[in-house]
Amino acid sequence: MHGILIEMNNFFQAMGAKGLALNAFIESFFLVPPPDFLLITMDLLKPQKAVFYAAVCTAFSVLGALVGYAIGFWGGRPAFNFIFKNKQEQLSKVEKLYGKYGCAAVFFSAFTPIPYKIFTIASGILNMNLAAFTAASILGRGLRFFIVSVVLMLFGEMIKQYIEWVILGVTLVIILFFAVIYKKGIYSD
Repeated sequence: MHGILIEMNNFFQAMGAKGLALNAFIESFFLVPPPDFLLITMDLLKPQKAVFYAAVCTAFSVLGALVGYAIGFWGGRPAFNFIFKNKQEQLSKVEKLYGKYGCAAVFFSAFTPIPYKIFTIASGILNMNLAAFTAASILGRGLRFFIVSVVLMLFGEMIKQYIEWVILGVTLVIILFFAVIYKKGIYSD
């Protein structure tokens, strides 16, 4: 399986920015490697284009998320079960997260390494508000990809080995922010 993922990544990389767009698009609703690996490689090779790559990655990831939403909306649970064989328990977990956190659950899946594709399809199945879904996706994916690209553009190779820690740190700050907001009752879905 690992070899297949490497081959897929090489395929997308050979196409340059178009491959990055295709990878980000498909990854939002199907099982391909996350675009982060390709984004990092491209950012390091051409740091002057890092912001452009982040924008491409964000835009096409959100477009793919809308396809995932449509798959869930029109295909329902049978489509989910076909794409994610033996993952029905994950759909139940996503449903509980939606019940508790609403569109913030989509934001967290878009920003963190949580499998975003499961949330995009589940959002359609659960008939989440499309505008809220889209906004959470743009914010989560945008932050994720722009943080990676800007950090790599500014610090290059020396930060590459710490990029996951940077994302984890930002994720913790965001989680704390939302926890405070929810606790104070400022935001509710």
